Amino acid sequence: MQLKIMPKKKRLPAGRVALILFLCQMISALEVPLDPKLLEDLVQPPTITQQSPKDYIIDPRENIVIQCEAKGKPPPSFSWTRNGTHFDIDKDPLVTMQPGSGTLTINIMSEGKAETYEGVYQCTARNERGAAISNNIVVRPSRSPLWTKEKLEPITLRNGQSLVLPCRPPLGLPPPIIFWMDNSFQRLPQSERVSQGLNGDLYFSNVLPEDTREDYICYARFNHTQTIQQKQPISVKVISVDELNDTIAANLSDTEFYSAKPNRERPPTFLTPEGNTSNKEELRGNVLSLECIAEGLPTPVIYWIKEDGTLPTNRTFYRNFKKTLQIIQVSEADSGNYQCIAKNALGAIHHTISVTVKAAPYWILAPQNLVLSPGEDGSLICRANGNPKPRISWLSNGVPIEIAPDDPSRKIDGDTIIFSNVQERSSAVYQCNASNEYGYLLANAFVNVLAEPPRILTSANTLYQVIANRPALLDCAFFGSPLPTIEWFKGAKGSALRDDIYVLHENGTLEIPVAQKDSTGTYTCVARNKLGMAKNEVHLEIKDPTRIIKQPEYAVVQRGSTVSFECKVKHDHTLTLTITWLKDNGELPSDGRFTVDKDHLEVADVRDSDGGAYTCVANTTLDMVSASAVLSVVAPTPTPAPIYDVPNPPFDLELTDQLDKSVQLSWTPGDDNNSPITKFIIEYEDAMHEAGLWHHQTEVPGTQTTAQLKLSPYVNYSFRVMAVNSLGRSLPSEPSEQYLTKAAEPDTNPTAVEGLGSEPDNLVITWKPLNGFESNGPGLQYKVSWLQKDGDDEWASVVVANVSKYIVSGTPTFVPYLIKVQALNDVGFAPEPAVVMGHSGEDLPMVAPGNVRVNVVNSTLAEVHWDPVPLKSIRGHLQGYRIYYWKAQEGSLKRNRRHIEKKILTFQGSKTHGMLPGLEPFSHYALNVRVVNGKGEGPASPDRVFNTPEGVPSAPSSLKIVNPTLDSLTLEWDPPSRPNGILTEYTLKYQPINSTHELGPLVDLKIPANKTRWTLKNLNFSTRYKFYFYAQTAAGSGSQITEEAVTTVDEGKLAGILPPDVGAGKAMASRQVDIATQGWFIGLMCAVALLILILLIVCFIRRNKGGKYPVKEKEDAHADPEIQPMKEDDGTFGEYSDAEDHKPLKKGSRTPSDRTVKKEDSDDSLVDYGEGVNGQFNEDGSFIGQYSGKKEKEPAEGNESSEAPSPVNAMNSFV
Repeated sequence: MQLKIMPKKKRLPAGRVALILFLCQMISALEVPLDPKLLEDLVQPPTITQQSPKDYIIDPRENIVIQCEAKGKPPPSFSWTRNGTHFDIDKDPLVTMQPGSGTLTINIMSEGKAETYEGVYQCTARNERGAAISNNIVVRPSRSPLWTKEKLEPITLRNGQSLVLPCRPPLGLPPPIIFWMDNSFQRLPQSERVSQGLNGDLYFSNVLPEDTREDYICYARFNHTQTIQQKQPISVKVISVDELNDTIAANLSDTEFYSAKPNRERPPTFLTPEGNTSNKEELRGNVLSLECIAEGLPTPVIYWIKEDGTLPTNRTFYRNFKKTLQIIQVSEADSGNYQCIAKNALGAIHHTISVTVKAAPYWILAPQNLVLSPGEDGSLICRANGNPKPRISWLSNGVPIEIAPDDPSRKIDGDTIIFSNVQERSSAVYQCNASNEYGYLLANAFVNVLAEPPRILTSANTLYQVIANRPALLDCAFFGSPLPTIEWFKGAKGSALRDDIYVLHENGTLEIPVAQKDSTGTYTCVARNKLGMAKNEVHLEIKDPTRIIKQPEYAVVQRGSTVSFECKVKHDHTLTLTITWLKDNGELPSDGRFTVDKDHLEVADVRDSDGGAYTCVANTTLDMVSASAVLSVVAPTPTPAPIYDVPNPPFDLELTDQLDKSVQLSWTPGDDNNSPITKFIIEYEDAMHEAGLWHHQTEVPGTQTTAQLKLSPYVNYSFRVMAVNSLGRSLPSEPSEQYLTKAAEPDTNPTAVEGLGSEPDNLVITWKPLNGFESNGPGLQYKVSWLQKDGDDEWASVVVANVSKYIVSGTPTFVPYLIKVQALNDVGFAPEPAVVMGHSGEDLPMVAPGNVRVNVVNSTLAEVHWDPVPLKSIRGHLQGYRIYYWKAQEGSLKRNRRHIEKKILTFQGSKTHGMLPGLEPFSHYALNVRVVNGKGEGPASPDRVFNTPEGVPSAPSSLKIVNPTLDSLTLEWDPPSRPNGILTEYTLKYQPINSTHELGPLVDLKIPANKTRWTLKNLNFSTRYKFYFYAQTAAGSGSQITEEAVTTVDEGKLAGILPPDVGAGKAMASRQVDIATQGWFIGLMCAVALLILILLIVCFIRRNKGGKYPVKEKEDAHADPEIQPMKEDDGTFGEYSDAEDHKPLKKGSRTPSDRTVKKEDSDDSLVDYGEGVNGQFNEDGSFIGQYSGKKEKEPAEGNESSEAPSPVNAMNSFV
């Protein structure tokens, strides 16, 4: 019989018992495989794929994003409800829905408050097949309130007393994480004596003097907003009995203080919980945390037991020095009485905690999507458990099923919906809601009624490879509605497979329990239902198992010697073998002494640490085998100092097992001369083709004296062997006897086959010929075949010998050809060669590019466009396009063209545009374009002319200053060498330079373009001037040229101020001497500088005498830090500067005229500009620091107090 899978169908009997039988016998629903192509075609109701958590706490500083993603075919549309009513997002400008998604984004960062959007949200995804709904998503903003202000009195107690420091953090959402630190932000050490409780309080079983400190600070970290709030510091002072009695005597009566007696040891009492018993309720799956903290002296130790039971070993953990018992993944079985025992040397006390584990609903069987075909039956089952037992309710497309449209194929029975004889209108999405007082579960499951012919999803012609005598599994993933039946056939004749040898699984997979060599073949899977049939072929190959035919053997070697392990493996030759060596089941040491060579492992210079188990692991892609051996290392026996040398050559070479393509060579090793032979090198000589030339054949390990050699046909072999040790290679052995192998057809074909034409009407076929060794026999020839591609001709061929080229004449120009070259000899042909593509010869292109267009980009750049030349007109491989362009005189394009210097730009490939850079402005150009192939250039396109616009000119060629006088200078210049347009004017700018090389005011002067000389008048005498000179065109100003010159000295004035012994005649001889270099002038300037320095010193001394500042000035200089600007990003204050002292602010900040500092202009903290910071905490728990600065006295404003500012000021919470 044929092996089949048939869905079983039975009618529904009447009655409750019949219902149970029906559910037991009903076929399982169709599962839709996750195949992308299949899912694209199938109509499918919506499925919610992503949604926000039920309890969604948001950050009020960020936009609100409520996720709702769904899939379906057709794609679903989305709608929302808020607090049970429709949420119209179109009416709220702050709410947007992402395209193709139901995810809402509420933009509260621009405006609006998070509290406005608190509520319960639910998303509905709907298409023509039904509607799926999300969980109720409760959106609440996180809160991190400040600590309530309170006045904390210092705590004083005697040594040994117990103490509880309350934390009582503010209620936040979510609750904060509590920890205790000092004002240096160092965590307070905890121990069995001092520890933090689950409620955040700090418990002392007994206090010691070292517990005295003024900065017990409780911190609350709100992770959601990355905020840390702090409580006011608590001061604790622990005094000894002697100190206490002294205090009582000095300040109090004997009745006003109690227990001023020496420390007494005492038995434990519980600080928490109170009383002898307490109750604890926890939900299933949570972490159960039980806590007992006791006081006493000495410090009590806590123990935990469970009455009438034991604590679960893998889920129980002790925290907080065993004061806290935690049980993870708690379940109903963990309910019961837990007892904590506090014990010290004076006694013990116990407390019983009665634990009750409740449970929010959890799934036993969640409803699954159901895919049925018309007329079939099915069911949705929704089973949940909890404590108390949850209530099950059903919805259809988001509507309670009691008020949903009636469906005659549907029947509800508690937690089950039964479907009978469904039709396409029965498709819908059903929701199961399981709820109790601790929570709810909501699951969507659709019923999709489909009529689909069979489809096979497994890839066609899949190849399976299996090791012989192992199971083989052939996949046939399928889909169809109704559920198809599956049949398997083997071979082309279609013989059906029998179930006595094969196993057919429900998912269509065919199992061959014990695959044999004859199991190899092609298998066909056929899927049928009433709507059609589909089939698919797969292939099975059976491989030989991998076997270790020679295992490594146990070895005992002396320290310092060499050991070798052999591991010979036989495997299926079609599989890749990998051999790995392990030592003691780990990797080999990364040491050069370990050498792995094929099937040998060698360890040189053996050490004691090398002893152990060595394992050879042989892997293929299908199987793995291994074998091990033990190495024992012993001490070496003393031996005389050896003489080391290269080995003696091997001898007694012998050839055995002589076959057509293999032979076995054996030899006897020569003396190793006290250095172990590591390997043997085997070489061969081909006396027929290359007599006297020895070639490398192979290498084998030094422990091997035989080798199986692979041979090629038609070779007259001789072999020789050389031995190698650590000192070198031996001399070659004597050659073996000659062995002539039989001729055979060639194994390979020529390589590097190409087809290229040398002329427009031929095809030159070339190849790399085989050498004599590769010929495999006499009469080596080549069969050259060619065929014009896309033509109607047959293959043409010719047989040639002793050549590596053949020319086919009379071919069309540049036509593709299919080419192959096959080797043959007197025995036969080589395997069928590969076909390569070639082309006949190229010819020059016939057509020039058309529609050449020039777009002048700027004065030095133009863009050229052209239409491509048709491929048939190129007549060869397109190399690119070439642009010839040259500068021409207008009206003389055809005159003297051979004397014009032309420039060439080549653009590779099929580009149809290019840029011409480096053009000269205000010039007349011409160009043409040509196509280029492998043969050369085609004809040129008609010349296109274009003009470049004006550019800015170059600098004037020269600038000279001539004829200097007392008040004038004359400038002469040459025009720019490259005007790049029509000069419109020159611009001359000049300014004086004083003796300290400082520049004076700049004078700007415009000069007509036709001038080359200009005289400047009314200049200062004996003054150096700097000139900037440039030309201009309509395009702008060009590069400038600079020059300096000095006017002459006024002789009359110079004579009046010179010393008496210097005459006017000498002044006339020095008319152009710079006054700044004269000694009398330098002396005068030094005297002025000295007077200025003395004046500055006097001012500085007077200023320092006013360094004391009244309290009022200090208050004015330091406003309340609460209103000082603060950077939002890092919480530091802005910088402050004294405007009267003109102190610059850091990083380019500036002080406005109203003496305030902008927030964005400062990056530094208060420490940078204050006289010091003492970290303190004010009443509301914020971190502050006193700061001050120096400032000149300013008039008081209003009725402000003249008191110094308080050192404690408020800041926002510590973040």
